[in-house]
Amino acid sequence: MQNIFLETLKGKPTERPPVWFMRQAGRVLPSYQALKEKHTFWQLMKDPELAAKVTLLPIDDLGVDAAILFSDILVIPYAMGMGLDFTDQGPVFEQPLKDVQHPLERLNPEPEKLEYIYKAIDQILQTPNNKTPLVGFCGAPLTVMLFMIQGLGTRSNFADAERFFFKEKALTRKITEAVTDLTIHYALEQIKHGVSAFQLFDTHAGSLPFSWYNELFMPSVKRIADAVRETGTPFIFFPKGIGTGIQHMNHDICDFLSIDWQTDLYTARKMVDKNVGLQGNLDPRVLFADKETIRKELYKYVPFHKQEDKWIFNLGHGLVPGIPVENVKFVVDFVKQTHWD
Repeated sequence: MQNIFLETLKGKPTERPPVWFMRQAGRVLPSYQALKEKHTFWQLMKDPELAAKVTLLPIDDLGVDAAILFSDILVIPYAMGMGLDFTDQGPVFEQPLKDVQHPLERLNPEPEKLEYIYKAIDQILQTPNNKTPLVGFCGAPLTVMLFMIQGLGTRSNFADAERFFFKEKALTRKITEAVTDLTIHYALEQIKHGVSAFQLFDTHAGSLPFSWYNELFMPSVKRIADAVRETGTPFIFFPKGIGTGIQHMNHDICDFLSIDWQTDLYTARKMVDKNVGLQGNLDPRVLFADKETIRKELYKYVPFHKQEDKWIFNLGHGLVPGIPVENVKFVVDFVKQTHWD
């Protein structure tokens, strides 16, 4: 039996869109919160059995059509020699690059530090009775570098890092190349270990004018995309906040483009290359509403699927802590039970 997620990635018509959620492995699941009471975030990621268990929780608890690897976008700087800890307030580097005199010399790629992630992938795919496709992922160079340079920041304010990009253009290029090289290695290793698709998260793509983004970071996105797609693995790109820049996301860049909640899906379809499939873009905050409100929002997508086979139902960003898990399950059930034709 063919999987609806993989069939959609191939561009084949299906009776309904596949459904999965960004940040579904945790955040809102009581089963995940129970594990967090006994283990730190690092322990959950670094223990292959625990990472596999968390990755598969949404399959059992929600019934989604794809799993996404339980990991973090900052494993790349960790594997480049930057001391990293995950606190209750977020990720913290021992010394952000903004505080280093020679930032490039501070980076020392150690690919072997990522081996635990591949063991987790092996564990996931060897889990008995698990036939759900696994999505691999990593953070895009811009988003990763914002954290590397700024440190913890406030997640919405990377003022020092953004100034760095404008003041140190040549150095930014060199750091980007180093991050991209390790990212490609990381992506290809995930693929060797069996992920079915790969998503590149550029959560802060909108932090720069598109002209600067296009010049400084799009070449690296293209390099990563080319490396992934040369293996025959579908490549999904999520440039959150990029706005009208989506009109430049043609089939040379990605197989599927994940659309954020700021962008109307019908508008996105008009702007994006017709050869590129779409994913998204329900505002996750809608899931705080009552079920009737949620239902009305979901019905807005039914006409879209009638005209668009290459579409994966997802959010316009990740699940937000505090969303009632029953509302998330309600969305999955709606997608699976609605007559989309």
